[in-house]
Amino acid sequence: MAQPTLYQVAELAGVSLATASRVLNGSARQVGEDLKERVLAAAQQLRYTANGPAQAMARGHSNTVGLIVADIADPYFTQIAAGVVAAAEATGLTVTMGTTGRNPERELRHLAGFRSQRARGVILVGSRLGDGEDELAAEIAAFHDIGGTVVLISQPVGDLPVVEIANQSLATELASALADQGHTDFSILAGPADLVTAQHRTSGFLAGLAQAGIEVAPERIIAGPFDRDGGHQAMEQLLDITHSGCVFAVTDAMALGAMAAIREAGLTPGVDIAMAGFDDIPTLADVQPGLTTVNLPLREAGRLAVDLLSAEPGSSRTVSGRVVLRDSTTLP
Repeated sequence: MAQPTLYQVAELAGVSLATASRVLNGSARQVGEDLKERVLAAAQQLRYTANGPAQAMARGHSNTVGLIVADIADPYFTQIAAGVVAAAEATGLTVTMGTTGRNPERELRHLAGFRSQRARGVILVGSRLGDGEDELAAEIAAFHDIGGTVVLISQPVGDLPVVEIANQSLATELASALADQGHTDFSILAGPADLVTAQHRTSGFLAGLAQAGIEVAPERIIAGPFDRDGGHQAMEQLLDITHSGCVFAVTDAMALGAMAAIREAGLTPGVDIAMAGFDDIPTLADVQPGLTTVNLPLREAGRLAVDLLSAEPGSSRTVSGRVVLRDSTTLP
């Protein structure tokens, strides 16, 4: 059966084609309530579905929100995405997701694609790289030129609306809490050296230790990928240096990989080597011993990012968290 047309809806409602289009394709021009109800009733009777591209042209943008994340398999990004989707659906927006694998070229392609679709806005999730990103800035400017909004969940860039996560200060709090527990011997699985989030968590942790009069030898600060395998590899390197002390991994995913490496070496996490992470991802509920970490309200970060889609340039929100001490760092 052929799909009903906008013309048929207009004819059944007894209105002009232009009026039917204004009601169903989202024009900014207002239509009287009586005419609007007639058009909507006719559309429902005919089971008419509005044309997405036509709506976008009429409004200047679609009801789509682009969500760009580094790795949807990482529970950190999954939690943020859940918050974005819930908040977007509550306001009548549809979320389309793209993943980058931390590849800047893929990030650019996704952003350009959302621009061509005239998306209402784009939320970029994940740490910015430490060096300049001129191509990304140009693509964001082009997106703004068509009336779209780009919101960051990471660190500030220019005057883009941003949801900042208090990585540095929370890492400092974690280090202080571990020192208060009596730990004095530390190593760090620091993540990628060029990733700003990794830099902030590492520097914040070192600052907290310095306040307690504790230093970390440079060879015991090991860089590596920001995932489970990265933590496993970095821990294997660290085990060539030491089989004791307290290890801070800058993400929980890295910490889980590190704990696996500790076990493979015939050692016990939380007994032979203390372990701490960062994020408090949901999968930690099944981890033994319980992992000391920093709890972040990641779904709330996603919700706040949706709120910022309609905010003024330079708007920001800060998401903090709390240190959670568990058995992985409990001293005998």
